[in-house]
Amino acid sequence: MNNELKKYIETVPAVADAAALKETFWINEKKRKEKDWNITEVCPDQIKDAADRLKRFAPYLKTVFPELEKTDGIIESELREISRMKNFLNEEYSAGIEGRLMLKMDSDLPVSGSVKARGGIYEVLKHAEDLALEAGMLKEDDDYSILAGKEFQDFFGKHTVQVGSTGNLGMSIGIMSAKLGFHVIVHMSADAKQWKKDLLRSRGVEVIEYQDDYCAAVEQGRKNSDKDPMSYFVDDENSQNLFMGYSVAGERLKAQLEEQNIPVDEEHPLFIYIPCGIGGAPGGVTYGVKQAFGDNVYCFFTEPTHACCMMLGMATGLHDGVSVRDFDIDGRTDADGLAVGRPSAFVGRVVEPLVSGIATISDNKLYDLMRGLLKEEEIFIEPSSCAAFAALIRPEDMQDCIEREGLSEKMKNVTHIAWATGGGMVPQETRDAYLKMGL
Repeated sequence: MNNELKKYIETVPAVADAAALKETFWINEKKRKEKDWNITEVCPDQIKDAADRLKRFAPYLKTVFPELEKTDGIIESELREISRMKNFLNEEYSAGIEGRLMLKMDSDLPVSGSVKARGGIYEVLKHAEDLALEAGMLKEDDDYSILAGKEFQDFFGKHTVQVGSTGNLGMSIGIMSAKLGFHVIVHMSADAKQWKKDLLRSRGVEVIEYQDDYCAAVEQGRKNSDKDPMSYFVDDENSQNLFMGYSVAGERLKAQLEEQNIPVDEEHPLFIYIPCGIGGAPGGVTYGVKQAFGDNVYCFFTEPTHACCMMLGMATGLHDGVSVRDFDIDGRTDADGLAVGRPSAFVGRVVEPLVSGIATISDNKLYDLMRGLLKEEEIFIEPSSCAAFAALIRPEDMQDCIEREGLSEKMKNVTHIAWATGGGMVPQETRDAYLKMGL
């Protein structure tokens, strides 16, 4: 470790904890009020553009995915109150949670069973639309269900889509691309679960396995794609399209809260907790909810102790200029969707004024929380999803953050939302194995 990095260990307590593989909580002192965000990389108009595109594709999606018939082709998840889980966290972890605790069940999103169904599927759809519009085969005012026809299958079959993934992003890209007719290649890191590889192959996806980490799989996938002029690479590290697909969640969440008569305003704050890998999904969701609720929403990222890349990138200000391995952290975690060593530079810089803090959690606690949620609420989510509870079980750190934000008198009115990021497609055999882990 060089001297520059050592100075962060000496001056930033959360970085020192991370380097020692301890659970920690970092409060973002660069968070700003809405009037001072000054975000130039993306703009709110892009959220509307993404939402409109998803509406155009809805007739196609409900045609090829029968499970979307009841939502008229819109891929969305339930927002459910989990009061028994709140009691469990208060009793088992002395969490002291006031107000409501809810679960945003992106773990059960249709088609690919994870939050990646938002960004991953959106990016594939945008790429398909761009190709078809450019070829003169499609107009924006067409009924997009025509994309299910053989003519389009044959057309997309001449093109390749590639992505590097630890699992869930590869699932969403692979399932959607293959359904459209693309030749699709998913480059999967050593952390990826076997059942995810098997499922993708069963859908006609080519899976290339690596004995190295996520960053290596992405790098090789990008190189492969660059050699082929007919190939499109989904770049999780830098993709605005992925980011915007996730950001649509903000207005949809706003509508769900209104349907349940749950206010969000200055007197009724909203706290959101999102597991973080490279940062695309939590970053996009954060940008979307901040546009929807402004200063009345407070967003927290959560990461495994062994793969806390976003916290290190933001706490040092170096973003993608630093990796967990630079701090002698191995990057190995059972939370496969979060097993990322280097954060996204694009996302880190966009959300720097938006995120309130980042908490880390050990793998063993992920399994305990998974069992607790299943026992109390009869809801299964995969271990990486359970990182969403990491900040909530650090009550002293949360209290520090609450006091800094001037919210101490308003916490009885708060709505907490833990964002469940995956688990809906986990096979029963794997679920049973997870439930025995960490005991």
